[in-house]
Amino acid sequence: MSGLDQLYQQIILDHSKRPHGVGLEEGEETSHQLNTTCGDEVTLALRRDDAGRVVEVGWTGQGCSISQASASMLAALLEEEPTGMADDELTSLIEEFRTVLRSRGTLELDEERFGDAAALGGASRYVARVKCAMLPWVAAEDLVQRHAARG
Repeated sequence: MSGLDQLYQQIILDHSKRPHGVGLEEGEETSHQLNTTCGDEVTLALRRDDAGRVVEVGWTGQGCSISQASASMLAALLEEEPTGMADDELTSLIEEFRTVLRSRGTLELDEERFGDAAALGGASRYVARVKCAMLPWVAAEDLVQRHAARG
């Protein structure tokens, strides 16, 4: 295992042990996603400011360290945005994340853009792990689509 792979593995373990954004508030609109292959579950809420920009992620879940770390990394990524993130920006981020994870290791996530979540790019080499890493991102995508449908 290369030094970079070891670092990425450590980042994933750190996020799964000390996650960001854990917790849901009563009444929040949530998206529950289940990975039927392995049983991982994530329930996620996007918290918005008065302008409708996503400023925070709240979530609960259970499963492997990759799915739990992925939810934590998504929460941390959105928390780092000082003015929040518009739905179109978040959709673009999700689409890029999905493209890289489906690349089977031929593409990498940009660390500048994805922060710690760039460590999840290695999951693309393991087909069974792609769904684990994607789970919270699919939940976020579902919530963005529902928000857009309400107009």
